[in-house]
Amino acid sequence: MTSEILSRKGARKIEEIPDEVLELLNQGKIETVNLTEWLAVDQALLVKNTFPALGLEETVQPLKEELALQKKPSTMSSVKLVGEGVYRSSQEKGNTEIIFQNLSQHSSDTIRCYAPFLIALNNSYQIEEKLNRLKPLVADKHFGVREVVWIAIRPVITQELNHSIELLSHWTNSEDENIRRFASEVTRPRGVWCKHIESLKENPDQGLPILEPLKADSSKYVQDSVGNWLNDASKSKPEFVAQLCDRWQTESPKKETAKIIKRARRTIDKK
Repeated sequence: MTSEILSRKGARKIEEIPDEVLELLNQGKIETVNLTEWLAVDQALLVKNTFPALGLEETVQPLKEELALQKKPSTMSSVKLVGEGVYRSSQEKGNTEIIFQNLSQHSSDTIRCYAPFLIALNNSYQIEEKLNRLKPLVADKHFGVREVVWIAIRPVITQELNHSIELLSHWTNSEDENIRRFASEVTRPRGVWCKHIESLKENPDQGLPILEPLKADSSKYVQDSVGNWLNDASKSKPEFVAQLCDRWQTESPKKETAKIIKRARRTIDKK
């Protein structure tokens, strides 16, 4: 494998991805470096090429068939389908822990994306244990893995919202910006690629234990998430967001807070 491949910036269009790079991605030998590559991975081929060595040979054909039957296939829907299928298989065989370790430590970011479902779907774990088990993936260096983690665990958090907010409020003190950002992103009232959290749409003040500690966060990654959280809330409760932004502007006259407020108010200010 050449240094040029490992140091590549990534193509802007799928058709511009070099054949050698795409082949290595589908063999699970390298990570994707941008969204274009992440969307280009052939997950059926990736499963075929990698799962036998991961102790998942019996899942290859069923998963290939399920992937082919999708009416509106997307990268996220395929990741979810494979992750759920692997969870069911590992539960039947009683080797969920081994499979989770194999997936979560894999060199391929797409393979690591399947791992969160083995924890999120496992009802033998309480929400606190699920979050703690997933924390290393929350802090994963790859953006795709981080996004899939919150997609996988969000339904559980929605079911146990108050307790989850209490637990996640402590994550806002982490030195890792990825962990701080997760606390905000996973609880967004509307979010993307996911169902809305109706309780937070109607009562966004429930999210304050997470939002308040992040109102002047130094990380743009976190700032954007907090701003998006409040923008979500402003679509159903604009008065709450406006009042909160006014208070923050007084209590925290910092450039970081100003950036969050600007993003939070973008829907309000268009009216």
